[in-house]
Amino acid sequence: MSTFNPLSRRGFLKGSAVLGGGLVVAFVIPGGHRFAMGADDQGNVFAPNAFLRIGNDNNVTVLLGHSEMGQGIWTGLTMLIAEELDADWTNIRVEHSPASAKDYGLAGFGGMQITGGSTSTWMEFDRYRQAGAMARLMLIEAAAKRFNVAPSAIHTESGVVIAGDQRATYGELADEAGQLPAPDPASIQLKAPKDWRLIGKPTPRLDTPEKITGRAKFGLDVQFDGLMTAMVARSPTFGGSVKSFEGAEALAIPGVHKVVQVPTGIAVIADHYWAAKLGRDALKIDWDKGPNAGLDSHTLLESFRKLAATPGMNAGQTGDTQAALAKAAKVIDVEYSVPYLAHAPMEPLNCTVSISKDKCEIWTGTQFQTLDQMIAGKITGLKPEQVVIHTEFLGGGFGRRANPTSDFVSEAVYVAKAAGGPVKTVWAREDDVRGGYYRSAFLHHARIGLDAEGMPLAWKHVMVGQSIMAGTSLEAAMVKDGIDKTSVEGVADSPYLEGLGNHQIELHSPKTGINVLWLRSVGHSHTAFVMESLIDELATAAGKDPVEYRRTLLKEHPRHLGVLNLAVEKANWKAPLPDGHALGVAVHESFGSFVAQVAEVSQDNLAIRVHRVVCAVDCGIAVNPQSIAAQMESCITFGLSFALHSKLTIKDGQTVQSNYHDYQVLRLNEMPVVEVHIMPSSDKPGGIGEAGVPPTAPAVANAVFALTGQRLRELPLQLSGV
Repeated sequence: MSTFNPLSRRGFLKGSAVLGGGLVVAFVIPGGHRFAMGADDQGNVFAPNAFLRIGNDNNVTVLLGHSEMGQGIWTGLTMLIAEELDADWTNIRVEHSPASAKDYGLAGFGGMQITGGSTSTWMEFDRYRQAGAMARLMLIEAAAKRFNVAPSAIHTESGVVIAGDQRATYGELADEAGQLPAPDPASIQLKAPKDWRLIGKPTPRLDTPEKITGRAKFGLDVQFDGLMTAMVARSPTFGGSVKSFEGAEALAIPGVHKVVQVPTGIAVIADHYWAAKLGRDALKIDWDKGPNAGLDSHTLLESFRKLAATPGMNAGQTGDTQAALAKAAKVIDVEYSVPYLAHAPMEPLNCTVSISKDKCEIWTGTQFQTLDQMIAGKITGLKPEQVVIHTEFLGGGFGRRANPTSDFVSEAVYVAKAAGGPVKTVWAREDDVRGGYYRSAFLHHARIGLDAEGMPLAWKHVMVGQSIMAGTSLEAAMVKDGIDKTSVEGVADSPYLEGLGNHQIELHSPKTGINVLWLRSVGHSHTAFVMESLIDELATAAGKDPVEYRRTLLKEHPRHLGVLNLAVEKANWKAPLPDGHALGVAVHESFGSFVAQVAEVSQDNLAIRVHRVVCAVDCGIAVNPQSIAAQMESCITFGLSFALHSKLTIKDGQTVQSNYHDYQVLRLNEMPVVEVHIMPSSDKPGGIGEAGVPPTAPAVANAVFALTGQRLRELPLQLSGV
């Protein structure tokens, strides 16, 4: 059991006061490490930031400080509490918590309330269990007093406290338990894994009934009397601005009430979406296209290429790489590139805002409550604690709803302020795709020297792409000596380079005028494609089987090796395949989890068809195997979109693509059979919502090479007719 940090600022009794009948248990959440502000921040005493509530009606309500966007934490985190509480699972309820950095902030994120980095389960694993165990001890003590027996004579089962033939439900004991002082932290003993009844068992998701019946409320579903709808006309070019506008024709549209200028453009405020859209279409705007009107994807890539030929910032170096390359028996000299990508969630961006004299209320699906509060407070002149955020279900996030500028929330606050009444600001999908904040394009140039046996002897790797941390509140933590850790993750910390005596990693982080942001799997979304494709290239140059080659390189990395072996075993790597089919493999670690995938592909003229993906994952303790399998399937779907379709093209300073017809994601008829195999493990849980994305594209690319002999070094993959 990890060290328990006692509550200090408010104290347990204040956090555990009886609230309308029942027991309310405050508990703290440990910090994460991915965005940690430094080692000294870990293990600090934190203020209470989440609550477990047991009502007299026997319902157990967990208020999550995290946002549910399809990743399944409503169920997974709740299972941790229910396990130690011995709760009746049928009485479990979950709610999004209020937004409050004071109560829900995470030390590993600088005290901010945020959902991101695949941190929710592994960050909360101990504390949520401790919360359940603490509540259970208090219920047992209350029962001991009522039954006049020793606590040791009592046990619990499914929401009931039992001592011989005496029984009381948690709801019956809740008021009495709520009057008790906090138990000594040293007395809190968590269950041994052998006694787990929920953790590790496939468990249906708690939010599924709400979603399949349509009861679940997303941001777009928010509606109340007096609420208007707005759409904003934004500059078509990156960095453009309004020179002048004419709104008379927009105001002539039935249902349109106001046309106002806000910092991001011109807002049309109307009774409903269609009126707002027609009104926006009728606007006449003279745009100053700004300094980026000449941006073009092809010229950007060429500028990246030129940068790659110059010395970059040192992101990792050992030995004398240049001298070792000169002595190599063979040198591989190749370039890889990936395009700008949009998040393209199913639910476009939206935010509802109501402003009064002393309060600003916001209804939205957000991943970044604390920053939203701070920025909304600044715009309205209110204190952050006067900004009330109602976190709704998110119809997809992938990082877009955790923007360090809170762009879609701040815009909605400006619109509501100008409107003088409550307004829901809605983005069309075209706005979403063209609205910026993309995964940056990246170019990689690698020179790898092999010895006489075909094994790596020296490795020089140059990366060129925009920093997502520069200029944000996380820059101080994540950018060191000019190196954005998220740009080089997956290369600088690659197991293939760890033991290589001669390697040199360099980074260029150009500024282009295009807003960039983290996207699902962050830097691993491009580094895994490059690294795992390169390893296949080296295996080919060495004349060796790509699996055996990886086994040799990963012999000191048992978790990488474990998932690799499991995936190739389940895929029957060496078994005969149907004519015209081939297999490719990739293995990668990210967010504390290890994933290997084997893809089976065929060719239909110049189209790549993926028939099957076999996935092995080691994510440490598997809290809910059902959710883990679902997340691997989701990640593979996401990764196949990268591999086969998704690409943003910039021309004349603006994005060409606009909707799913030209910014394509994987279609249902393209979905392969996916098999997920979870490695048994007692290690600390790793992240799962992103870790399955990185291996997908390289596994497919490597299978395409095995099938066609074409080594495709650019995403999305496109076969040549030659």
